[in-house]
Amino acid sequence: MAGFGLGLLFVLIWASAFTAIKGLVPEWPPLWALAIRFCLVALLLGGVLAWRGLRWPGRRDGARLGAMGLFGSAGYLAGAWLSALTLPSGLIALLSSTAPLFVALGEVIFLGRRVPAMAWAGLALGWLGVAVLGIGRGAAGFELHGVLLALGGALSQAAGILIFAPARGRVDAWTANAVQAAVAALALTLLASLVETRLPGAPSPVALFSLAYGVVVVGIGGYALYFTMLKRLPPATAAALQLLAPPVAALLGWALLGEVLGWADVAGGLVTLSGLALLFRARAG
Repeated sequence: MAGFGLGLLFVLIWASAFTAIKGLVPEWPPLWALAIRFCLVALLLGGVLAWRGLRWPGRRDGARLGAMGLFGSAGYLAGAWLSALTLPSGLIALLSSTAPLFVALGEVIFLGRRVPAMAWAGLALGWLGVAVLGIGRGAAGFELHGVLLALGGALSQAAGILIFAPARGRVDAWTANAVQAAVAALALTLLASLVETRLPGAPSPVALFSLAYGVVVVGIGGYALYFTMLKRLPPATAAALQLLAPPVAALLGWALLGEVLGWADVAGGLVTLSGLALLFRARAG
């Protein structure tokens, strides 16, 4: 019961993170905003590590954590934040939740794991939903590139999860979060300096609140819960709980931002979530 409550708290924080993006991205360039957030998170967590006296991971686990920061955080969120320029928060959350589809395919291709028929059906449904969503957005015009950015972020997150997976039982959540945040901060600062010419200006109260929320609640609390889930909960259970994030994010976007999803978004989302649920049921069986 405690683990389930932990997972639900994670889902609420994870879903609200997509809403918080909208409070900062209109004012600041997405990559610079994300780089500043991770720099602040890394500084705060560095202080926590110094205070708690936690042991630094070994070279091999440190390399896996570095890959998690580069792909699982920097690459994943760069795609999500850039897509926030054209897509509603609930849709970004849905596209980001396709990462388990990439993880399942990666396990087959790189780890040689056998996939039951039900899991293949779930994968097929998941990608059918993404196709419906992409066709709908393509018909709407310029927003298709936002879909591709969010999907690219989900692919990057899946790569980070697969690389980090062997170390998840050996590294505590605080250390994992601090190391990956530091790597993500460096990667995003470099990427932002190369891609975005406009620098962040003085933030409004809304942007400042969004940044503080992203640093404290999401960057520290949410990621601590994320690594705790990866360590304590069965993988299928942890992944299945993330299915709640897209509808919660869509509800928050509607209530707080006045966002509206189109019929293609709703239809594609329902098909994708059904496929993911089927996939996790097959993996749990």
